[in-house]
Amino acid sequence: MKIEVPGQTFRYVSENSNECSSECAFLLTKQNEKYKEDALEKGIHSIITPQECWELFGLDRICVIGITGTNGKTTTASAIYSLLLDLGHKAAMQGTRGFFMNDAPVEGKTLTTPSVLNTYRHMAQAIAAGCEYFIMEVSSHAIEQERIAGIQFGLKILTNITQDHLDYHSSLEEYTRIKNQFFQDETKKLINRDEAKAEFNIKNAYTYGVENPATYKIVAYSLNNGVSGVLKHFEELVPFESSLHGFFNLYNITAAMAAVHLVSGETIEKIAEVLENFGGVSGRMEVVSTDPLVIVDFAHTPDGMEQVLGALKEKEVLVVFGAGGDRDRTKRPLMGRVASNYAKKLYVTSDNPRFEDPDAIIEDILTGIDDRSNVYVDVNRRNAIAQALKDRSGDEVVLILGKGDETSQIIYDQHLPFDDRVVAKEILSELL
Repeated sequence: MKIEVPGQTFRYVSENSNECSSECAFLLTKQNEKYKEDALEKGIHSIITPQECWELFGLDRICVIGITGTNGKTTTASAIYSLLLDLGHKAAMQGTRGFFMNDAPVEGKTLTTPSVLNTYRHMAQAIAAGCEYFIMEVSSHAIEQERIAGIQFGLKILTNITQDHLDYHSSLEEYTRIKNQFFQDETKKLINRDEAKAEFNIKNAYTYGVENPATYKIVAYSLNNGVSGVLKHFEELVPFESSLHGFFNLYNITAAMAAVHLVSGETIEKIAEVLENFGGVSGRMEVVSTDPLVIVDFAHTPDGMEQVLGALKEKEVLVVFGAGGDRDRTKRPLMGRVASNYAKKLYVTSDNPRFEDPDAIIEDILTGIDDRSNVYVDVNRRNAIAQALKDRSGDEVVLILGKGDETSQIIYDQHLPFDDRVVAKEILSELL
């Protein structure tokens, strides 16, 4: 991809050496450094750095809010985006769900954090659309690969740090180091005070939390019929209500309200008033049927599963889940253990096996389950969902985890149509 840049001595900017010519400046990044000589051989006009590209596009005209953490990035980003729009501000959002501007989708799903030039292109589009704010999810891969190079963040947010992506990062310690690396400068930052693994530069640091003293502290809350509570900021006490469910969403909501307060100048009271309008994110604790109660969620890590299952701990839950292939194997038995600790019955199946043997993935999960008397195994995900729905009775809840709003199942390199929500509804209609 190359972008036309008017008013310069070169016509285009590209980070792909194959697209370069004498009219093109080559944006040099950590990811494409090995192609620098190839770009030079193609007679490029010049080489520019991400910082120079940031200035070239005039991106300092927008406030960039970056969110990282193992869980909660998408919901927190979406809540911030919703709050800003409802308060009358123009905003854009880039992340797992795609690219949005001023409450309209612009591009579909892609990487959580795209390449440097793609992100800059989105920012330039947002500025052209009059946006004051650009909210973006920041993955650990993007931090390590410097896909956020040159970006001047107005606010950085940490949700939490638990196990994920150990197939890429060598250990939990390395993964934690990469996450914390994002918070070592003097940029304004908002840190989850209850996250024990958080390490950050205290300059311009603000905190939020439930259990520990924080700049934005939850002093009372209820998880009945959604999430409600009282947020304390210094001497100010502000009540709030949300239709979202689960203790983990209490953190996401608090982070979003605090972030909007820090960047917008709006009062916490006004922010709390519009919070009720945010209905959550598709594929995150998404109710696909109320009678019987069937919920789909994206949770695909031990901690993510524990958060979702903990939110339903007063219910009897039947859980359908698997684990992704060609990804961190060490989390699979942990996922099995978490599910067995909470659920009445488990339905272990496939979840994007990719190039791995799905039966072998299931065996990895089963090693974490001591008592398998209430475990049903079927490598066919549709069959597993169907069996759970057939077995369900009374007030039992069917919880389908791992894929959320994904619309395909990845087997080898094929993306085959499969949406947990659609499949569950189809099976329910057949059963009824």
